[in-house]
Amino acid sequence: MLQTTLCYLEKDGQYLMLHRVKKKNDVNHDKWIGVGGKFEPGEDALACALREVREETGLTMQSPRYRGVVDFTCDPWPPEQMHLFTCTEFSGELTDCAEGTLEWVDKDRVCGLPIWEGDKLFFELLNQNAPFFHLELFYAGDTLRRAVLDGKELIPAER
Repeated sequence: MLQTTLCYLEKDGQYLMLHRVKKKNDVNHDKWIGVGGKFEPGEDALACALREVREETGLTMQSPRYRGVVDFTCDPWPPEQMHLFTCTEFSGELTDCAEGTLEWVDKDRVCGLPIWEGDKLFFELLNQNAPFFHLELFYAGDTLRRAVLDGKELIPAER
């Protein structure tokens, strides 16, 4: 299973969002997501999150908060386990990102952007300050077919 991180930096009621418009053959093309990426050999989730945020934004997270694990299943892509972080303390100067455009977006506007349907579920958990969670998301193309939160069906397979 592919191991990745996703980080949402927060300030003044906004999330730093990445509009993915620059990479070719990108499963996230034209979607708005946080910053993050794949683990490198020997990295754990925190090390990967710190590195990816620094590489993609120029910012250094001071006190990232590990919020949950999100498992994605979406053919034809390999299964992915994403480690989700938020962070309100960071330093440095925001730089351009090679994968898309970075923009601070009001938290109440995020779910109106072109985002993955399952992202709305974990944004709700983040906004509720939910304890550490495990979310499983099953897609057919761009359509969310099933969601399981901490072992309980949120969206059953037959809907």
